[in-house]
Amino acid sequence: MKVGVWGVLFLGGVLCTGCSQGKEPKDAADTLYWGGEILTMEGDQPSYVEAVAVRGGKILFVGAKVQAMELQGAGTQVVDLEGKAMLPGFIDPHGHFMSAVRMVEQVNVASPPMGTVTDIPSMIAKLRTFQEERKIAKGGWIVGWGYDQDLLKEQRHITRRDLDPAFPDHKVLIVHVSMHGAVLNSKALAWAGVDAQTKTPKGGIIARLDGGQEPAGLLMETAFIPVFGKMPQPSQDAMVQDLVGPAQEMYARNGYTHAVEGFSHLIDLDFLKRAAKEGKLFIDVVALPGFVEMDQWLDNPKYAFGAYENRFRIHAGKFPLDGSPQGKTAFVTVSYKTGGPSGQKDWKGETSIPRKDLFRMVKQLTDRKIPIQIHANGDAAIDETIEAIRAAGIRAADDRRPVIVHSQFQRPDHLDAYAELGISPSYFTNHCFYWGDVHVRNLGAEKAAFISPLKSALAKGLVCSNHTDFNVTLLDPFFVLWTAMARETRSGKVLGPDQRVDAYTALKTLTTAPAWQFFEEDRKGRIREGLLADFVILSGDPVQTPVDQIRNLKVLETIKEGKSIYKRR
Repeated sequence: MKVGVWGVLFLGGVLCTGCSQGKEPKDAADTLYWGGEILTMEGDQPSYVEAVAVRGGKILFVGAKVQAMELQGAGTQVVDLEGKAMLPGFIDPHGHFMSAVRMVEQVNVASPPMGTVTDIPSMIAKLRTFQEERKIAKGGWIVGWGYDQDLLKEQRHITRRDLDPAFPDHKVLIVHVSMHGAVLNSKALAWAGVDAQTKTPKGGIIARLDGGQEPAGLLMETAFIPVFGKMPQPSQDAMVQDLVGPAQEMYARNGYTHAVEGFSHLIDLDFLKRAAKEGKLFIDVVALPGFVEMDQWLDNPKYAFGAYENRFRIHAGKFPLDGSPQGKTAFVTVSYKTGGPSGQKDWKGETSIPRKDLFRMVKQLTDRKIPIQIHANGDAAIDETIEAIRAAGIRAADDRRPVIVHSQFQRPDHLDAYAELGISPSYFTNHCFYWGDVHVRNLGAEKAAFISPLKSALAKGLVCSNHTDFNVTLLDPFFVLWTAMARETRSGKVLGPDQRVDAYTALKTLTTAPAWQFFEEDRKGRIREGLLADFVILSGDPVQTPVDQIRNLKVLETIKEGKSIYKRR
């Protein structure tokens, strides 16, 4: 597809000749792209074009180079891709944009490849260095993210007894990698009001020290939600002026032109509305208000669903029905082989929302034609989600597009129900690498091999996206492609080889599929005339890159509505 030097000279000559004769096109393009592998993502097989023209932030023309030349005006910028690949901008199907905003002021305590922590001493050292560098005074907060007990040398949860000697005068909170819990030291537990007399709430976990009821530090699910909700936040002024830009840059560096705030509190909605109003958003941000404040956002005109306003929109109600399989809080039908997160016997996890409440809320949104996204990891949680959607009267013919986020430990029989009801899964194949070996230990090889069953779901005609759940895993889109194609665990085993897909299919889960899930297939996700000029330019074409090299690809430039928002130096 690359045009040589004579082609460049010819193009320049023709265009300059046209200009000199005053033949300015009626609808001249702002920018012309050509000279590379332009993958449109149209159709079931890879489809390439020679050139793309952009005008006013939208795609004006897609097709042959000769026709594109006719759209050249005096002010048109011509971009020779020099053999590089250009695709539609990547779409984040599910993640936590507000975590990106907040993590600017937090410390990474994740294990490789997310971070460098390998044991409890290295974690404490990382926290101490952060406290010293940021000059956090006594009584202040030290917040870490990405903590994963399964990847520590000690193979156990850190406790307040580990943290207290190092931080006797600071409040420490370490967010679990699942983002469904955290470990707190004694100062933080006292601030949270959690002590030996605190009862464990239904659907929650408060780990206890051996021999008594004193909290050990770990809070999960419904025990963690209220604590997280009242954590001190940076001022909204600081977030709007100083933090929202760097957060968006994280996405743009990875080729994403669309981000999701996957469980939005009202404080998040208010912040994002303000950031949009003040013109601070340069990528699209979609919010999913959480069920815990549904009485405040439902039927409230301040939080209207649907249309974009300065690149921000509210899309769907969000219900996290269970926890994470790696945290052993996913709700399953057969007990975990390794017990519960606090040593419980015959442990199957629990739901976070009582059944009758879930059914009621899903029906309320359905009656108002508000889309629904439900987090369900375990097969028991998926059972309950399917029942709630069916009870609300939703069927595939209605085109309501309910999304079950993660859909990790599906059973094969679930796929027929998804097809019947029009449910679309947003899978998470990064789990194969990050926690595949853990899942085998916890739930067995057979169940682990069927996590994120892309191949089987596609065979049933389902539309499937694939996400990072950032900041649970890296935003890196090439890692997502690799895990969908290779399904390798940390130990090098292949988890469910029959569920591996090719590169083009994997790319659809980051482009066309999430666009469809968000009812935006006529706005983004393809390189097609009339759609937004959202592109990503890559160092190579993923379709033509061997599986073992796919992670070496680089994002060279990200373009949002015709404007460059990131360029690799």
